[in-house]
Amino acid sequence: MRKQSILMVALSVFVAVALMTGCAATPSEKNFKDPTISLSHVEVPYYVGYYYLSAKVKPTKGNAGNYGAPMMMAFVFDITNNADYPIELDGFKFSVMFEEFEVNTVNSPETMWIPAGKTNQVRVPAIFDTRQTLLTLLLPGAMKLKETGMSPWDALEKWWTGAPDFSYTVGVSEGAAVFKAGDMVRVVPFEATFP
Repeated sequence: MRKQSILMVALSVFVAVALMTGCAATPSEKNFKDPTISLSHVEVPYYVGYYYLSAKVKPTKGNAGNYGAPMMMAFVFDITNNADYPIELDGFKFSVMFEEFEVNTVNSPETMWIPAGKTNQVRVPAIFDTRQTLLTLLLPGAMKLKETGMSPWDALEKWWTGAPDFSYTVGVSEGAAVFKAGDMVRVVPFEATFP
């Protein structure tokens, strides 16, 4: 009787494992469906206002230099796995746009598994300061500034003072997310705007 019970338990476990593995699809190029990547929202978790100090300003302590107000934004994405098997997110990179100006490129080194048919959230922090953003506007963004007729100082003040209530559009461009499933590796492009 004891042998029969052990055999029944072993057979039940075998059948359960066979059913579970039989139901899961095997990753292949034919059945891979690109995940859906959408920008849920953007947050400003760190903000100290707007300022810019030139090297001509004598500091109370420390050395003079060109410094600007720091600001952090957190970009929160929803990633939905449309495949019938788990996939691994193994790379996530994008450029940040303030209005039509590219001001930063960020990436997330996080890896995560996304179950079949489920949605995970990815939070990617991006740090800015007025000095770094000014240099971006003066070098790669100079032609676009000229086209819009906006001065770099006006742009900085608008973006820093408007960040807490998102009075301008924050965009995500040239996004690329790397996904893995089995032996497959797929790069999925994305872009978005907020609000």
